[in-house]
Amino acid sequence: MSHEFDARREDWIAREELAERMIPLIGGLYRRHGVVTSIHGRRLINRSAVELLKAHRFSRQAGDVELDLADTMRVLEALTEIAPGPASIDVARLVSRFHAAPAGTDLVDFLRSELAPVLVDPAASADADGAAEAAGTDVVLYGFGRIGRLLARILIAHAGGGQGLRLRAIVVRRGSENDLAKRASLLRRDSVHGPFQGTITVDEEANTILANGTLIQVIYSDDPGTIDYTAYGISDAIVVDNTGRWRDEAGLSRHLESTGVARVLLTAPGKGAIKNIVHGINHGDIEAGDRILSAASCTTNAITPVLAAIDEAYGVVRGHVETVHSFTNDQNLIDNFHKGDRRGRSAVLNMVITETGAAKAVSKALPALEGKLTGSAIRVPTPDVSLAILNLQLERPTDKATLNAYLRKVSLTSPLRQQVDYIESAEVVSTDFVGSHRAGIVDGLATIADGTDVVLYVWYDNEYGYSCQVVRVIEAMAGTHPVVLPEREPVRIEQVAAAAVPEVAEVG
Repeated sequence: MSHEFDARREDWIAREELAERMIPLIGGLYRRHGVVTSIHGRRLINRSAVELLKAHRFSRQAGDVELDLADTMRVLEALTEIAPGPASIDVARLVSRFHAAPAGTDLVDFLRSELAPVLVDPAASADADGAAEAAGTDVVLYGFGRIGRLLARILIAHAGGGQGLRLRAIVVRRGSENDLAKRASLLRRDSVHGPFQGTITVDEEANTILANGTLIQVIYSDDPGTIDYTAYGISDAIVVDNTGRWRDEAGLSRHLESTGVARVLLTAPGKGAIKNIVHGINHGDIEAGDRILSAASCTTNAITPVLAAIDEAYGVVRGHVETVHSFTNDQNLIDNFHKGDRRGRSAVLNMVITETGAAKAVSKALPALEGKLTGSAIRVPTPDVSLAILNLQLERPTDKATLNAYLRKVSLTSPLRQQVDYIESAEVVSTDFVGSHRAGIVDGLATIADGTDVVLYVWYDNEYGYSCQVVRVIEAMAGTHPVVLPEREPVRIEQVAAAAVPEVAEVG
């Protein structure tokens, strides 16, 4: 028994050491080349050795065994050698495809073929170095509440070499004499999402926050149309309005009156003719001439990708969406006047039935479901993570095992894998999904399927998961969303076989 104990410990140490050797390779690929590496959608950037080991263990979702660390190491070393251009590269899928290649295939040659769309000509790269360093899209956060601060965290973490999105400023109304210190403190500490991963320095004189090398100008203003952003070196910026104060074109157009603003993105459902974008579904509808866009709502982002996958495979006749939603700042902590029905009652003491426009809003991103969905919501006394219950009638029948196998495959290899996650565990609860990068997570054990009648349970971090979707929309607007390789293929239901899924509660 002692021998087995020692052997297990030695194996862990060896694996941990190998994971530690990966970290500088992963960081170098990201910072020097803009390459985001992942394992079935689990990003490897800024991960500890133990987190890398957990990501390898998660790969059991896609097969019977864990991804071999040695295989990952060889791929990372080869990627460093060929130095591809900016891309999101799934190492696990590259390993799987390489193992399926003819015996004797050279790994570097294989990768050059797989990554051909992003290979950089060394001569052209040398000529373009100066231009590349100057590239990047300025981003301004108008408002700095729950979503604004999470967007800041994500944008700072994704800063890389500065060729993508560059968080340049936040705009707020001054709340007190020590406003800047309080704003920085809220960025530094979060009761739900934990401490900021890095260092933050405040310059009261210059009104700036320096976070992990990202210098953020804090601008105080009560009017979105009177700011000269160029005075701070900001130009052609995308302004992300997190306030929800203006939701129509007339109100949001005020941002475009400020000097240095090119486009506006609303982090709430847009009214009128404003395009509501759910990344993964209709981000291809974004046109260069679109100056005002909406990233829809957290619930719309959570359910639309799952509904799209179900509609493609089985056809949706009709359905009802019930959301069990964490309380928000719009509600009162204790009973007090509120202009909305029932929202004046204490958010921390009550379940509150309220309305949701998410079901109708789905059709703005997915027109095929126009008029097919109804919806309602219950606000509950939890600070984050919500649950959408989709009660659907389908055109074509299915069973639980087949439906779950399909959705699991969608989460791993389909074009929707950045939006849809999947888990099977009898022990997970809402807090397990705090910090999930996906728009929604299908709870496979809760699935009910009886012919054409189906009930799906979809968890979603209505703060962080939604913020990740917003950043993807900003990237699409700026043209900086990385190419995803190997290319993802649609999942066909006839190609899916039901299989047991090991419990792996890796949802981040």
